[in-house]
Amino acid sequence: MIVSTIFLLPELLVAAAILAAGFAGILPYSATPFLVALGVISLWLRREGARAVGLAFRADWGRTVLVGIGAGAGYQGFSLYVAEPALARLTGKLPDVSLFAPLEGNLHFFLISLTVAWTLAAFGEEFVYRGYLLRRIAQVLGDEPRAWRAALVTTSILFGVGHAYQGLSGVISAGLGGFVFGLLAVRLFAKRRSAAYDRPQYPVY
Repeated sequence: MIVSTIFLLPELLVAAAILAAGFAGILPYSATPFLVALGVISLWLRREGARAVGLAFRADWGRTVLVGIGAGAGYQGFSLYVAEPALARLTGKLPDVSLFAPLEGNLHFFLISLTVAWTLAAFGEEFVYRGYLLRRIAQVLGDEPRAWRAALVTTSILFGVGHAYQGLSGVISAGLGGFVFGLLAVRLFAKRRSAAYDRPQYPVY
């Protein structure tokens, strides 16, 4: 565990370098697949397992699925009818999704892109931002309540910046979404720590 703690900061520096390269357009496609690889290697070397970043089959899987569907649908409605119109008034523009224009009328390309989105975006980004980076940053900062709050804000900002191709409103919209779902992740980590230590856990809100 001491060795694990010693190498936390260098590990995060490597992650930061990957993120910077991705934001600069140096890496092909995005930084996400490289960060997924780094996260998997980190979990393997530390012998932590996928559960350490929130990936586990829960006994109450039915409730978990319903909560996930409800949270996703609820936030999507909030984003479409509240957040994005407000951002349009604030910035003068909606998120720029012109990058996806080639999908219109092209079913084959759409299905390929959907497959990529469901793997790289839906799973990869959640693993990276709401799992791996969130936990590692909190650990580096002391693994205390304020550390988790700082990690939540940091990962949300990074997630937003990763959508800079959508313009300012896209960055804000993605960052807001990252923050909302990050709150759910932080709550999950807090519950697991409470169960592990059988004591009241720190507040995250």
